[in-house]
Amino acid sequence: MFKDTVFVASLIIVAGFVLLGIFDHELLDSISTYIHGGIIANFGWAYLLMTFFFLAFSIVLALSKYGKIKLGKDEDRPEYTYFGWFSMLFAAGMGIGLIFWGVAEPISHYMQPPAHIEKESGHAATFAMRYSFFHWGLHPWAVYIIMSMSIAYFSFRRDMPPLISSCFYPLLGDRIYGLPGKLIDILAVFATIFGIATSLGLGALQINSGLEHIYGVPATDTSTLIIILITTMLFMISAAVGLDKGIQTLSKSNMFLAFLLVVFMLVFGPTAYIMNVFTDTMGGYLSDVLEMSLTVNPFLGHEWYKDWTIFYWAWWIAWSPFVGIFVARISRGRTIREFISGALLVPTLLTFIWFAVFGGSSLYLEMEAGAEVGQAVLEDVSTGLFAVFDHYPGAMILSNAAILLLVVFFVTSADSATFVLGIMTSRGSLNPSLGKKIVWGVTQSSVAAILLVSGGLLALQQMAITAALPFSFVLLLLCYNLWRGLSAESKEGLNSRFSRR
Repeated sequence: MFKDTVFVASLIIVAGFVLLGIFDHELLDSISTYIHGGIIANFGWAYLLMTFFFLAFSIVLALSKYGKIKLGKDEDRPEYTYFGWFSMLFAAGMGIGLIFWGVAEPISHYMQPPAHIEKESGHAATFAMRYSFFHWGLHPWAVYIIMSMSIAYFSFRRDMPPLISSCFYPLLGDRIYGLPGKLIDILAVFATIFGIATSLGLGALQINSGLEHIYGVPATDTSTLIIILITTMLFMISAAVGLDKGIQTLSKSNMFLAFLLVVFMLVFGPTAYIMNVFTDTMGGYLSDVLEMSLTVNPFLGHEWYKDWTIFYWAWWIAWSPFVGIFVARISRGRTIREFISGALLVPTLLTFIWFAVFGGSSLYLEMEAGAEVGQAVLEDVSTGLFAVFDHYPGAMILSNAAILLLVVFFVTSADSATFVLGIMTSRGSLNPSLGKKIVWGVTQSSVAAILLVSGGLLALQQMAITAALPFSFVLLLLCYNLWRGLSAESKEGLNSRFSRR
């Protein structure tokens, strides 16, 4: 085991963080707050520029002559059906966050928009929906695509280990097997741990809020930690079962349950209002996506953009190693054009439908029906979904279904993350040992618990932004390496000097 440098070094670094949180969580909170403040103040603009570049790069690559190249050998065929592939894409890429913010984000923007927009106005509602689409639309999937496409290309087509360091072969050569490559993989583990901890923390908070809302279970640190413990045991069972029987089955089940919730809300909710919201917001998003991509409003409302847009871009970057390796694993055999089109458009459309249904319903209740959904969200952001369900028939059933959806998304995300962390710390083995998956499962749950106890939701957001900054430059270099690898293959074939030696 001690020959596994990446595993040992990563575990020591994360364990140090966990111990600091246990013995002096106030110091941990003050350190993360200081680092987070410096990053936001000085590098917020960089997150916007880089994320926009990743989207542009993905589109150019899909439309280029390289689009017909397969992520695998020419004779490879996709391992999963489109339904299975899209289900796992959606569950890994969005999952818990979508359930948490589907109601809470549009209502939060409506109640507390940037300073130059009148709150609780029609303008605020339009802004709220448009930016919810923006934060969860094409840009996050472009970030994931850069990572997953690079790994899939260099591992499945160039026969290299499915590690992020392998993607640097055009730049580093055989040094990817030495210290530079190991440092890249350690950085990826670090970003993954804090990216997934943010989502697991959000899931635990919302499950706790749902249990309090329905059954009166107190929403305390103790109950949240118990939820994390129980869900950790559940995803350990899923991890032991394996990818095909575990993650794929859970992902399909979640898609089905999410579909039922959406259909119910459409049938029993303000259907015409929701469809109007969807159509209007889609049009506004498509017409303003370039402007929104580069907007930080340094003169008006800059604090809002720091709290929301920059946090999201950092969160997606922190998530990218985990989602990238997992998505690469399930995408072998698809062409680059097919992969980018599918991963960029289908999950984005599903996400837009989700926000239109749940965000539109919440705004209808707030603006047209006189319900106080907004006040409930302001008091506790994790209760938004349950506050909406209270105004629908069968509220108890809906809330329980949402809790089940959260639990399954929690298990799916955590299971996927342990699988990916196992790959990253097992020299790229696509079948990491159960022991390593258990170690990383316990570790990521511990980090989520420590962050929640030390600083709650704010601490989760701060650490995601902190972990993402160094890794954003890794993503930029991945674009360069991928283009060089594709260009070399186009000129010299698969026997070019970028193949593994």
